[in-house]
Amino acid sequence: MRVLVTGAAGFLGSHLTDRLLNEGHTVVGVDNFSTGDRENLAHLGNEPRFRFEERDICQPFGLDADWGPVDYVFNFASPASPPEYLRLGLETLRVGSAGVDNTLAIAARYNAGFLHASTSECYGDPLEHPQRESYWGNVNPVGPRSVYDESKRFAEAMVMAYHRSRGVNTHLVRIFNTYGPRLHPSDGRVVSNFMMQALRGEPLTIYGDGSQTRSFCYVNDLIEGILRLSRSEEHLPVNIGNPDEFTILECAQAVLEVTGSKSELHFESLPEDDPVRRRPDIAKARALLGWEPRINLQEGLERSLEFFKGRLASGW
Repeated sequence: MRVLVTGAAGFLGSHLTDRLLNEGHTVVGVDNFSTGDRENLAHLGNEPRFRFEERDICQPFGLDADWGPVDYVFNFASPASPPEYLRLGLETLRVGSAGVDNTLAIAARYNAGFLHASTSECYGDPLEHPQRESYWGNVNPVGPRSVYDESKRFAEAMVMAYHRSRGVNTHLVRIFNTYGPRLHPSDGRVVSNFMMQALRGEPLTIYGDGSQTRSFCYVNDLIEGILRLSRSEEHLPVNIGNPDEFTILECAQAVLEVTGSKSELHFESLPEDDPVRRRPDIAKARALLGWEPRINLQEGLERSLEFFKGRLASGW
């Protein structure tokens, strides 16, 4: 296939691009580098089946004639870490509205399949635990995190509208906390924060008392689930994540063990609207896709260690 991947220079977009190329597809990557990293695609500089264009998908665009039509669109363009979407609030809202509309229009034009990277943040600070796809969420529509949460919720509505009114073969993945190589060292997410602080010998920053929970999925497992979903007949949202639930304190201890660091813990106030519990119900993914994660947190952190060591050595 010829595949369009937006957000191709991001953490997930670059891993997806690699997987698609490894399967023999041709990939057109698009990114404006608002949060993506050129280094994530540097190894593809001489890959003849990969073509990259720097652009903002919030501006209407088509594909150059020599690219030809595309068979599938994976939309992964959006700031995803709290510091970034708080810094780029308006841009986050635009990419979840105008950007999604523009990429869906390409899928409709070429009769291509379409998968949108949505998020567990659609559930907000959930009152249902674990979170099933049928849960409508508990989201503050005017809080600091609303620029991301509501961007993703609106995007889901846009995707379903294109499916229902234009017949586009759409798919929606709700991604839970994911980590692994290429996770930006300073993007403010739990694993990258802890890894870099531990490797520097700095105190690990715990927000709140550390009893809040997350479910951490290694990136290779996530990409496998996403590809299976893209080839399915399911059009409603599907959770892809690891159902193993850890407190933030447990995650910190796991990072200290993997790195061998003697860093202490430093506690700060919990950010506004930060979810207290987060765990996916993946019964739907198991039943429809035959998918479940294979890599546990300990192994995933070990697989990620060399990447973060390398980033530290390069000056991060």
